[in-house]
Amino acid sequence: MLSWTVGAVKITRVVELEMPVAYSEERPFLAQATPQALRKITWLYPDFVDEEDRMRLSIHALLVEAPGLRLVVDTCVGNDKVRPGLLGKKPLSTNFLAQMEGLGWTRESVDTVVCTHLHVDHVGWNTMLEGGKWVPTFPKARYLMGRTELAHWRGETDNRETQEILADSVQPILDAGLAELVDMDHRLSPEIRLTPTPGHTPGHVSVMIESEGETAVITGDMTHHPCQMAHPDWSPPFDSDPNAAATMRRRMFAEWADRPILVIGTHYAGPTAGHVKTDGDAFRFDA
Repeated sequence: MLSWTVGAVKITRVVELEMPVAYSEERPFLAQATPQALRKITWLYPDFVDEEDRMRLSIHALLVEAPGLRLVVDTCVGNDKVRPGLLGKKPLSTNFLAQMEGLGWTRESVDTVVCTHLHVDHVGWNTMLEGGKWVPTFPKARYLMGRTELAHWRGETDNRETQEILADSVQPILDAGLAELVDMDHRLSPEIRLTPTPGHTPGHVSVMIESEGETAVITGDMTHHPCQMAHPDWSPPFDSDPNAAATMRRRMFAEWADRPILVIGTHYAGPTAGHVKTDGDAFRFDA
């Protein structure tokens, strides 16, 4: 388990799934990230691109323990959910909850959940299958969801997969009375606040952690892979607004660059966290 301390706050990564992503012309994850282009970014190897020029990605949750707060940021894909767009026909069956329990985080001990946005791999463990029904995984938690984000995806009525995600991973939270709809700059505690980073989705947020003079940020999907620091304009096809997402990446990387801000990538493979450095007219990641 990777973990980091930021003042009085501890952040721990719990991995659900790690995957190498090979370049594909038919279904590119990042169309510009060809093997030839990646090889020019030498600092990506070996942590973030493997010897076969495949991008290394991780789906993980981040457990944030702050004074008076036990927070889970993003809840991955979840077990028993058919997600053909991501997994094909076979749902996951992982030991994700057992990993949490091994760290002393029982389901009942979580008091807050934040979803940086409502894509499939960020809401899955909001719920779990129990007696044939989807029930809240963390029964004593308040689940913070962005008003803007939820309104956007509720409006995607012609997208069957989106509506299935809402039905099994969001609506049961609303029905249980555990959801709290918040603004994009909501403050959770003296140490933890949300910061708006729209582009990937209209209501996307990142999570800022500030404690005892130290600072960290959990990116969410405003960036998916460190290669986007060298090329902030590289946008995946699932960015809602690719141009706005690229503008947001450049803006946030510039804001974090050359400062003692620990950047924790929500999909960055291990070592996952590091610092942004200016590199010519772009940036690099010192992990």
